[in-house]
Amino acid sequence: MEKYELTSETKVINGVEVHRIKALNSFGNIKKGELGGWIESEKNLSQYENAWVCDNASVFGHAWVEGNATVSGNAKVCGNAMVGGNATVSGNATVSGNATISGHSEVRENATVCGNAKVYGNAIICENATVSDNAIICENATISGNAKVRRKKDFIVFKNWWSSGRYFTWTRSNNKWKVDCFYGSGEELIAKAYKDSEKSGREYERVVKYVESILKEEDNGN
Repeated sequence: MEKYELTSETKVINGVEVHRIKALNSFGNIKKGELGGWIESEKNLSQYENAWVCDNASVFGHAWVEGNATVSGNAKVCGNAMVGGNATVSGNATVSGNATISGHSEVRENATVCGNAKVYGNAIICENATVSDNAIICENATISGNAKVRRKKDFIVFKNWWSSGRYFTWTRSNNKWKVDCFYGSGEELIAKAYKDSEKSGREYERVVKYVESILKEEDNGN
């Protein structure tokens, strides 16, 4: 049974005519008769499960939204991009090219994911961050600020094996660390960690020094 239809309400986005959608049945958090966002055709949004495009969001080109994924706000999904699983794309985010967003990942605010990039797991791409080319962002990684991740080597995901078991990320492009709510330099991370405990400080310092050794070798041409 089809869950939505294209209405006669249209507009043009990036030179493409898109139609507002309307729910034909209730599913997930969507009520029968509820108006959604904008898609070019039924080739952009699955008629199955709870996938939905809402607010002023748009999906067009050969882009595809499936599973329980949601595209909302003013977000745009275009090109050959795919959004699936329980992923969300929101705010003013853009997903394009051959990018894939899946799992429980989030792309939000003014973030951009493009090229052949893949974002999955519980990863979060936010603020003005850009993930492109062949980059892969996964697990519990968070890419934020003005970070630009273009290749797999642009970031490293570590695991806090000494206490929480959570993942944290170092981004090469701006030499910043993201650990839970913390976002800053290696020196700032070490200082904060020592305030928490001697063990935490010692272990984070060890990881930061490891990354610094990588950068030093690269500077020396090794």
